[in-house]
Amino acid sequence: MHILFVDESGTPSKPDAVEKSYFVVGAAIVPEHSWHPLRDALLGLKARFGIRGEIKWRYFAPGNDESRNPMRGLDAATRNEIRSAIYKIVAKDKSIRTLAAICSPKAAYALPHVEDQGDIYHLAYKAVTERFQFHLQDISAPGRRELGIVVCDHRGTQDDKRLRAHHEKLLHSGAEFVANYKNLVEGLFLQPSNLSIGIQIADLVAGAVWRAYQKQDTQWFDLVKPTLRRSHTGEVNGYGLVKVPKFNWE
Repeated sequence: MHILFVDESGTPSKPDAVEKSYFVVGAAIVPEHSWHPLRDALLGLKARFGIRGEIKWRYFAPGNDESRNPMRGLDAATRNEIRSAIYKIVAKDKSIRTLAAICSPKAAYALPHVEDQGDIYHLAYKAVTERFQFHLQDISAPGRRELGIVVCDHRGTQDDKRLRAHHEKLLHSGAEFVANYKNLVEGLFLQPSNLSIGIQIADLVAGAVWRAYQKQDTQWFDLVKPTLRRSHTGEVNGYGLVKVPKFNWE
């Protein structure tokens, strides 16, 4: 069994205020045998630095001293040391793969079926979950189908309800441009990020990719890149890193 943990970074532009900004859905594929070692390594890291609480991308900003930030009071160098260590923990386990979809809202709103910010999220979500399905197909063997489940960050009652419906539609679509999700088990699982180490990892993936494209700062993306899903020839674009929509992306 493989678990796809999903979170996002950035806010989709509204239809009437499209700017050159990006929205990223990031994900981490964690095989069942890797989950406990990943959790134990992260808990050990947090214990060494005296961190008690949720790890989030925005908490690493030097000036972020929110009351919920377990790193408040730490200087920028220490926060960066912690962040680097987390990415290295993920990269150390070669069975853990990451995915990210970078959506250009301007190009997305040119599509007839994209009308609002929720549709932007769903477009990027589709790209990520399809690559998860392709990954499961790639590692399956005759007589042994690798299965997976999807766990997303809880965002709010209405957003969750709409995403569940979108997920079910993808599973049973049969449309020409939708993958056959035959390796996925059950429906969508939703979990508050503070209760899920996997979602916190997905948040760090999404944040690093968003910053690389939005701010042209690849410091953290360079640590994520080795973990991205890739083709048998080593290609990342279209495999672990997907630009959506496919046409007119800018």
